[in-house]
Amino acid sequence: MHTLTRTPTTEMEVTSIRLERELKEKLKELSGNQGYQALIRDILWNYVQQRSSEYSPSVSRSEIRATIAAIAQQEEQCALTGKTIHPNESMFLGLTLNGVMIPLSLDSLG
Repeated sequence: MHTLTRTPTTEMEVTSIRLERELKEKLKELSGNQGYQALIRDILWNYVQQRSSEYSPSVSRSEIRATIAAIAQQEEQCALTGKTIHPNESMFLGLTLNGVMIPLSLDSLG
């Protein structure tokens, strides 16, 4: 998850985005006391971080609930070790406590 210093909203740029009413309601439900706009910012920061070259997941083995055998379809990076997983290479998909699927190299759990 992106760790950021909370910027006061007065220092943020105003951006308009159109959301389906149902999506907005679901985001409000999920956000709790955080507020749905803060949740959207967190989601966007996480996406940007994952797509950037600086991405280094911080997941511990204790956060993995289950694993599923898989074959990489594209280059991945093991969420535990940072090791590169090449296309067509055997790997695991790990299900975290938060319900997120993460790539794992075969030797990362041993």
